Amino acid sequence: MTDTAKMIKDTVTSNDVVLFMKGTATMPQCGFSSKVAGVLNYMGVAFKDVNVLADADIRQGIKDYSDWPTVPQLYIKGEFVGGCDIITEMTLSGELDELLTKEGIVFNKESANKIREANA
Repeated sequence: MTDTAKMIKDTVTSNDVVLFMKGTATMPQCGFSSKVAGVLNYMGVAFKDVNVLADADIRQGIKDYSDWPTVPQLYIKGEFVGGCDIITEMTLSGELDELLTKEGIVFNKESANKIREANA
């Protein structure tokens, strides 16, 4: 395992929720990263953000680690959940709520419902 892969594994296993993204939670650098970070922030999910633009090894390494070609990538309890489209679908279907609840991750259910209402 490379140093980069080890760092990624350590990050996803030592934090309940991790978002590998372009930019940071407070300053996203692409629309897709902004959308996923926005959903998590709005729902009150505490998460670790990893800016792939700050390190080319991590930017490529996360794609190799997950075998997923794009960023952002969301991990919950060490498991890869998906990118922007998947997280959007899961949010709108309620699957993200179910996963967060199952994994014991605190979030604001009322905010999650507001997202669904706004997109109904």
